[in-house]
Amino acid sequence: MNITLKNGPEKYYSTNGNSPEVSFKEALLKGLAPDGGLYLPFSFPLITPAELESFSGISYNEIAFIVLSKLIGKEINNDELKSICNDAYNFEVPLEKVTGRKYIMRLDQGPTASFKDFAARMMSRLMQYFLSINNQRLTILTATSGDTGSAVANAFYGLKNINVIILYPAGEVTEMQRKQMTTLKDNIRVIAIDGKFDDCQRLVKMAFLDRELSHLPLSSANSINIGRLLPQSVYYFYASSRLSENSEDKPIFSVPSGNFGNLMGGIIAGKMGLAIEKFIVSTNENDEVPLFLQTGNYKSIDPSINCISSAMNVGHPSNLARIVALYGGIMDEKGNIAKSPDFNKMRGDLYAVSVTDEETKISIAEVYKQFKILLEPHGAIAWHGLNKYLRSETGTDPEKQLCISLETAHPAKFPDELRRIINTDPPLPPALFGLEEKSENYFPMENNYSELKEFIQKNY
Repeated sequence: MNITLKNGPEKYYSTNGNSPEVSFKEALLKGLAPDGGLYLPFSFPLITPAELESFSGISYNEIAFIVLSKLIGKEINNDELKSICNDAYNFEVPLEKVTGRKYIMRLDQGPTASFKDFAARMMSRLMQYFLSINNQRLTILTATSGDTGSAVANAFYGLKNINVIILYPAGEVTEMQRKQMTTLKDNIRVIAIDGKFDDCQRLVKMAFLDRELSHLPLSSANSINIGRLLPQSVYYFYASSRLSENSEDKPIFSVPSGNFGNLMGGIIAGKMGLAIEKFIVSTNENDEVPLFLQTGNYKSIDPSINCISSAMNVGHPSNLARIVALYGGIMDEKGNIAKSPDFNKMRGDLYAVSVTDEETKISIAEVYKQFKILLEPHGAIAWHGLNKYLRSETGTDPEKQLCISLETAHPAKFPDELRRIINTDPPLPPALFGLEEKSENYFPMENNYSELKEFIQKNY
């Protein structure tokens, strides 16, 4: 079908407002803006009603091509982008019916069994495309609270123009998540930081803003990079195209949220024309964002609380600055608010809930007992958040309302927890076979920027 594109490339600005506007390519390869802000497009191109209607009859990778064509514009030719989409999205996206019109979207069928595959695979291929034009090189420096690291390591593994450094909080990722990063070598280096995810993220941002490293081509692959967010908008279009009965049938999406890149993908889809009834912002005990929406006052959690939903142990989510910006406010990278967002509009679109570890375990047990469906901790938080919203909203008919709860990792990544909660070993997906036998290679490091800087200077 015909795709309506803008005449020129989309321009991107920094949420801090003190950096020049850039193209998508520049935003992708820079990662973080020079002023410490995060890149956002000045406007979001609309998916036309005809295009939205066509999505029900085309594949995931074809939907991805149409959506990303709009966002990237003419910076990459259509044939090349189609090829990249076909290569990146060669796995299933199951929409599992639970009861009535309540579904679980399983984003765990990619090569690392995590929703991060959707963004990392597309981003790596786009970066390699732009770099290979002039045979440029790039070093990816990224922080992970769990699944980002394994998805990035897998997506960038073996790419000749790109080196990767991944920082993770020692002791706060599962053995499976760790081995998915540390068993890859070649252009992948993994550092275990004696600290929290927020420490890892802080060290990464310090490196980006360090003038003594400015001669190095550094970029990021976690959700501070706009290249991570744009591909994550696609699965919201996909789910709606498969489950909505008509254009007036607006789904509720419950999104497990840590660094808030996943939620940002959904908000972007809404900005591009996807009809959405509500986002349930489901967090673990790190409740800084639910409290922010409730009170209008923001206070980060330092150190972050260690919950069984390890990928969501974030005390200061980077993408909150983007969300604030889209609602008319200004928040810097430290969480300082120079201009308040439109809280009435935010509260109309977003319902935020904090879920305890005990409630997470109860949700896993109840869903398995009642429906014989396996949830892992992050998906269980989304499910709990959805049901809490439905119980609180007397104006919503839970039998008629389309509800889609996101499962962001395969249950097999959390075997110990599921064994304790429901006395069941989750089946291992092919993507996780053989990890136990592989040797690991990683670098222990203190929570110290000088050590990280020395490591970068010595190796790159």
